Amino acid sequence: MCELLGMSANVPTDIVFSFTGLMQRGGRTGPHRDGWGIGFYEGRGLRLFQDPRASSESEVAQLVQRYPIKSEVVIGHIRQANVGRVCLANTHPFVRELWGRNWCFAHNGQLADFRPALSFYRAIGDTDSESAFCDLLNRIRTAFPEAVPIEVLLPELVAACAAYRQHGVFNCLLSDGDWLFSFCSTKLAHITRRAPFGPAHLRDADMSVDFHAETTPDDVVSVLATEPLTDNEAWSVYQPGEWRLWRAGECIAQGQSN
Repeated sequence: MCELLGMSANVPTDIVFSFTGLMQRGGRTGPHRDGWGIGFYEGRGLRLFQDPRASSESEVAQLVQRYPIKSEVVIGHIRQANVGRVCLANTHPFVRELWGRNWCFAHNGQLADFRPALSFYRAIGDTDSESAFCDLLNRIRTAFPEAVPIEVLLPELVAACAAYRQHGVFNCLLSDGDWLFSFCSTKLAHITRRAPFGPAHLRDADMSVDFHAETTPDDVVSVLATEPLTDNEAWSVYQPGEWRLWRAGECIAQGQSN
């Protein structure tokens, strides 16, 4: 299956350390050789990098690792193809416009017998992931033709994800640049770093960082991943059906779906 990476922070923060760890799993320490992508929000703008090549061998990935882009919301993904060809059109994360904002989505899992009705949003590639994203946005657009606060939208997001979960494995990350929504079907973990900061060491590469030297006492940064990325920190593991809503590094809502 694929692996996810997400970040929510209260100040623009680079994700080079976590990104470097994840990229090793794309063909070096893991089997996810079928493409990768990462999106960095900058206000309402979204800086998107994608490559259908294995991330551990991708020159684009090397560029991103050398380019410490600072963002408050990030969504990343490495792919092990199970539905859809290995090509750029099938590379996560997927992006669409809704309510004048860029919505970004990445999925880990596989959906069986999933054939949503065609509507306004349609898939460009041939993955079940992109079809689910388009169906989700169609549901939202039908229920709320105009923008609503995330607190109003949240029950619709949870209900949709619970429905998709009935078709198989549905771990996902979704954002509009203001908040980050995470849903766990089988695997997801997170860590929130705040003062006092300490050192961290990657599981997939011999790389360490002292966050105390890289941050201020007021910084709050939460990182989400399919599997913990470091081997010397205590990550929190989601339960199946658990969802969380993040903003500015903090979990502002959470719950459990059946």
